[in-house]
Amino acid sequence: MDNKIITLRSIHLLLAGFNAIDRIGPEAKTLAASHALIVTDKGVVASGIAAKIQGLLETEGLDVDVFDGVASDPDIACAEAALVAARGVKPDLIVGIGGGSSMDVAAIIAVMLTNPGAIRDYFGIGLVKNPGVPVILVPTTAGTGAEVTPNAILTDPAEKLKKAIVSPYILPHAAIIDPMLTVSMPATVTSSSGIDALTHAIESFTSNNATVLTDLYAQEGIRLIGRSLRTAVACGTNLEARYDMSIGSLYAGISLANAGVTAVHALAYPLGGQFNVAHGIANGLLLPYVMAFNAVGNIPKFAQIAALMGENLTGLTALEQARQAARAVKALYRDLAIPQSLADLKIPREAIPGMARAAVNVTRLMANNPRAMTVADVEKIYEKAFSTEL
Repeated sequence: MDNKIITLRSIHLLLAGFNAIDRIGPEAKTLAASHALIVTDKGVVASGIAAKIQGLLETEGLDVDVFDGVASDPDIACAEAALVAARGVKPDLIVGIGGGSSMDVAAIIAVMLTNPGAIRDYFGIGLVKNPGVPVILVPTTAGTGAEVTPNAILTDPAEKLKKAIVSPYILPHAAIIDPMLTVSMPATVTSSSGIDALTHAIESFTSNNATVLTDLYAQEGIRLIGRSLRTAVACGTNLEARYDMSIGSLYAGISLANAGVTAVHALAYPLGGQFNVAHGIANGLLLPYVMAFNAVGNIPKFAQIAALMGENLTGLTALEQARQAARAVKALYRDLAIPQSLADLKIPREAIPGMARAAVNVTRLMANNPRAMTVADVEKIYEKAFSTEL
C-alpha cells in the first residue's frame, strides 16, 4: 500500500488534439486580452507556425508583437532580452511557442512583469510571490513537457550550471498541444525531444515521490513513446506516431510536474552548463546508464518499464526483467539520429570528477532517486557513458 498523500498540480485549461491550435483566439478572448506578445525562436518563425498563431489571435481583435530571440538552451541574458522586449510593449497576454526553451522564457518573463528584482533573484523553489501575466503555451516539439510543469530552466554562464525557477506561478493559464505543429520537426529534433520526454516519464515513474496517480500518466507516457518514437523519427508525416508522441510527452510532463525527476537530470545539468550539450541529448544519452544503476532500487517498477517498452520477459527473473529496461532504452537510443556517447560529444574525460561533484550537489533531484548515489557512483556512470555499450 502506498502511504503517500496523492497530489496533482495542473494548469487551468488543457487543449490537446489535432487542430487544437484553432482554439487559441477564443481562449485569449476569455482572458479579456487585447495585446499579446509571442515569445519564440527564429526556427518557429521560419516554419510559418508563429505567423499562423499570430493570425489566429489577430482575427479575434488582439494586437500582437513577436519576440523571436530565444536561443536553444537559453541563458539568463537571453531571458533578460525577452523581458526588455516585453516591458517595451506591455502585453496583457504572453504566448510561448516552440520547444522547452521558448516556453520557459515565456513563463519567466510573465512572472517578471509582475514581480520586482532580477531574474536571478528567483532561482530556487517558491520564491515568486505574485502571479504573472496570463500565459498560453504551445509546444511545437514532443518533448519537454514545459507546458505543464512549474519549472523554468536557464543556464547561468557564470557558474556553468542550469538553474530552475520553481513555482506554481510558472504554470500557464492554458496549454495547447496540437500534434500537427510537430510534423515539420526534423529527425534530429524529433529524436532529442522524444528521448527527453521518455526520460521524464521513466524518471517520474521511478521517483521516490511517485504516487499511484502520477504512475498512471508515466506508464502511459512510456508506452506511447516507446511504441512510436522510432516511427516519428523515420517518417515525420506519420500522424499516428506524431499523436502518440505529443500525448506521451504531455503525460510525461504531468507526471514530472508532480513526482519530479531523478539522477538523470542531475547528471545532465553539468553537460549542459559546462559543455553546452542540448538538454534532451544529455538526458537521453545518460538515461540507460542511470537506469542500469538504479534497477535494483525498485525492481518491480523497472520490470514494468521493460514490459511497457514491449520487451519479451518470458522466463526472466524479476531482477533480470528490471535490468532489461535499460537495455530496451539503449536499443531505442541506438536507432535515433543523435550522438551515442560522451566521446561523440567530445567531452574530456578529465572533466568527470568536477561533473560528478556538481551532479551530486543537485540535491533537489538526487533526493528523488530510487538508489542512493555517491560521487564515485556518478563518476562510474559518466565513465560508462563514454562507451556505446551498457
